[in-house]
Amino acid sequence: MAKNDPGPLTFSTFHNVINNELTSTAQSRHGINPPNKKPNPAVRVSTQEDLNRAVTAAQQAFLSWSKIPVGERRTAIYEFANGIEANKDMFAKMLTAEQGKPLSQATTEVEMAVHWARTIPTIEIPITVLEESDEHEIIERHTPMGVVGAIVPWNFPVLLAVGKIVPALYTGNTIILKPSPFTPYCDLKLAELAIQYFPTGVFQALSGDNDLGPIMTEHPGIDKISFTGSILTGKRVMASCAKTLKRLTLELGGNDPVIICDDVDIDAIIPTIGVLSFLCSSQICMMIKRLYVHEKIYDEFRDKLAKHVQDLKVGEGTRPDTFIGPVQNSMQFDKAKDLFDSLSSEGLKPVPTLVDNPPDNSRVVVEEPFAPILPLLKWSDENDVIARANDSQTGLGASVWSSDIDRANRMALQLQAGSVWVNSHFQVAPNVPFGGHKASSIGMEWGLTGLLGYCNTQSLWLKKK
Repeated sequence: MAKNDPGPLTFSTFHNVINNELTSTAQSRHGINPPNKKPNPAVRVSTQEDLNRAVTAAQQAFLSWSKIPVGERRTAIYEFANGIEANKDMFAKMLTAEQGKPLSQATTEVEMAVHWARTIPTIEIPITVLEESDEHEIIERHTPMGVVGAIVPWNFPVLLAVGKIVPALYTGNTIILKPSPFTPYCDLKLAELAIQYFPTGVFQALSGDNDLGPIMTEHPGIDKISFTGSILTGKRVMASCAKTLKRLTLELGGNDPVIICDDVDIDAIIPTIGVLSFLCSSQICMMIKRLYVHEKIYDEFRDKLAKHVQDLKVGEGTRPDTFIGPVQNSMQFDKAKDLFDSLSSEGLKPVPTLVDNPPDNSRVVVEEPFAPILPLLKWSDENDVIARANDSQTGLGASVWSSDIDRANRMALQLQAGSVWVNSHFQVAPNVPFGGHKASSIGMEWGLTGLLGYCNTQSLWLKKK
């Protein structure tokens, strides 16, 4: 479908992509390889002028892309997915170099991105006949919005970028991608790769510093913002979008509670709980953040989990046995260190990166660490622990673990979160809506609900006579 072929994809130089051209800027910067703090390659620092050019190209491209039959858009996305898969190893290596996560976890993220790109376009967007008579037909349909600005975080830059790119393009929008300044490299390469598959102006990407996001959210030519990041920044994004009444989707932080009942098989679930608490150095919004363990099994569970966590390998992501890599950036490290230092001032006991039964009002329980720090809390009464689990400004994910499925399901139905699991956690799928309640989300991503978030709903009154 696209007219330009940039040739083989290489991961040594990185550019903005504007109107299917690799562009440069007057200023550049570079990210940091987290474990060794060495500079990664130079990337562009985009300006208002760069964004204006991209928006103009996206608006022009929208006029034709939105009219292309959905089947042709689907085919282009499938070819894009094949291109990501063909470059999977290079994407994974670059992801480890910029994000710090172990190579095995980086490879899994790229594979998930391919799966998302192939699955989301299989979801049919409905056209509903609301009323039909001899004189007229009333139809509800969903039309693309225009230019989407996608702002991607640093913890899952490949999957979360693809999770915005594909729904936006499949529904007929054009998109401008802004990677995190901490992890711009894979996202820029996604846009460079896309030159082979999409018409000019349909998919563009701009790297930049912290000034670029506010410029995007205030730009009058961008019709929707899809943002994934912190609650604090999400509030700023929402306020900025209000100036032009932009549509927006916000995927924000979580402080996921997990309730462990007294009838679980401790030895069987400890390895899973360990992974779901410390994957990606706990830098995932839907990791286990508050672990409520029944008092009857609390001591045994705590000691066995502590032993399991101590055996998890810590190191550089390129080492084959590494499970916990570095915290991604110095800003997040300082936040985590400040939270960890509060344990001493509040008289709390870490065992070793677990916190032993802190009060419910302690910082380590109330705040989202986004680092490998996990509070374990005792409970005895079912109604009480559900109330404690729900006592949070966030509501992203939650889970209940029990060998009594009826009990677990009964408790799960009372949890206030966008995703609730029984005997599992952090299960996600491209055909299942993802988002949160309370301060964790405005709108949803993925699934049919997520696709409709990139559309305007239209009531169409058609005359028959």
